[in-house]
Formats: sequence, structure tokens, C-alpha cells
Amino acid sequence: MAVALKPMTVVKLKVVRKSELGAFLDAGTGSSSDDILLHKTQQTAEVNVGDIVDVFLYNDPKKRLTASMRVPQMKEGQIAQVKVLNTTEDGAFLDVGAERGIFMPFREMKGRPKVGDTVWAKLYTDKSGRLAMTMSVSDEMRRASKPASPEVVKRGDNVKGRIFNIIDAGAFMLSEERYIVFIAKKEMPREYRVGEDVTARVTFIREDGRLDASLRDQKEKALITDSEKILEYLQKNGGTISEKLPPEDIYKKFHISKAAFKRALGHLFKEHKVSQAEGIFKLNQ
Repeated sequence: MAVALKPMTVVKLKVVRKSELGAFLDAGTGSSSDDILLHKTQQTAEVNVGDIVDVFLYNDPKKRLTASMRVPQMKEGQIAQVKVLNTTEDGAFLDVGAERGIFMPFREMKGRPKVGDTVWAKLYTDKSGRLAMTMSVSDEMRRASKPASPEVVKRGDNVKGRIFNIIDAGAFMLSEERYIVFIAKKEMPREYRVGEDVTARVTFIREDGRLDASLRDQKEKALITDSEKILEYLQKNGGTISEKLPPEDIYKKFHISKAAFKRALGHLFKEHKVSQAEGIFKLNQ
């Protein structure tokens, strides 16, 4: 019994006849009316009757099953950095080098990648037997990574890479050297997206060779930056603020920790830009 062919799959099919349009492939139904067109423009090499060719199947605008020799340039189970071609309410289509983008369901996304973003993703076959993509690649990233050596990487060094996962505690990126780098939420001065390229400063080298890093400026520079943020806030919001703000409110307003918030307030006080009474800091006129 012939297996029904489906779009968004890669299969081996036999060339049974040729025409001015291209080659026709045997769909395995026993009926020539079901033969699948491999158009000339979808051929990457010459084909002849009797050849067995690897093709990517997809539906043309008229919903007819069509073949292309432009198959995905990654294998099932493989991870790669791929570009987002299009987004919908249900997911996104990623460029893997095939004739058409491969669909990534919304449930397989990490964040909401935008058109043009490049993200780490894995090719897999879904329950319906079609090729699909997922951004759940943490296990593959661990296997593909290598440990950082304390002889090579030092605290204060910069590492460049792409964020591949964001959780409540922070973000994970894979560096250009293939180091796994964790960036705690308090070390992120703004909201970041999965797929974003960043340069982080190494703050700690773990025994297993993973790195902790920060996207914030070093303390001296950060103190000035944080102070400027608070000063701008005071100027736009009534001129007063309490040093007793909960850490979550501080992070929401300024993307800094409670300790950094207090340091910045202290700096503004020393600069005579604010005055303080009973834990309330007031902008000096």
C-alpha cells in the first residue's frame, strides 16, 4: 500500500516522464494523474527519466503538491542559526535553505521573534509527519558547547554571542567561542529578545566552564548611568522617590538592583542634586 505523500517533507521519488515544464515524479499511487511536477526552475541539476531524486514537497498556490530539489540545508535533529522569514498569529516561518520556509508553531517559540531576526532553532518532524522548527534547543546547546578555561577567559573579558533562551532568572547565550553564558536578570539593563546579538562582560567562571556575565556597565560607569536614570525620573514624576521601593518596582522602573538604586541615590545626594528626609529623596531645585 502506497504511503500518502505530504507537503513539507523530504522524500526520494523516481522521475517517470519529462515535458517542457519539467520532470514528473511518481507519487506511488499507480495513476499518472497523481504524478508530481518538478518544475525546471526547481531543479538544481539535470534529471532524466529513471533517476531517483531527493525532493522537498510543498503545496503550490493552487494547493497542488509540488516538488523542488532545494531541500533543507540542515538535517532533522540538527540545530542552526536561521533567519525568520515571516510571522503569523500561529507561529513563524524560518529559512533553512528549502524552497519554502519551515513552520515553527507558536508553542515552540522562545519569546516573539520578528521578521529578519536570526535565531537558534532545530529541525524536527511533527506528529503529522511534516517538518517543523523549534527554538527549544537548550539540550543541543549544552552538547554543542565547550567549557571556558580560566587560563583563556578572565573576569572582565568581553564575550560576544546570541541569546538563545530567556527565563525568569535571566538569559542564556552561546558565545562565538561556543561557551554557555548566563546573564542574570539584574545584569540586564533593559529587556532583551531571544535571537539578539550581545556583548557581555565576564563576571564569573564556573567550575564546569560555564560563564556568568553582565550586560551592565562596570560599577563606576553604571553609577553615573543609574543616577542619570533616577534624575530623569524625578524630573518627570513629581520630584520625589522613596528609597524603600521594593526591588521588583525598582527593576521595573530602572532595570537595576536595589543595591545599585541605593548607590545611585547616594551619588545624587553627594552631588547635592537631591535632598533626603526620612527615606524620601527630593529633587533639589
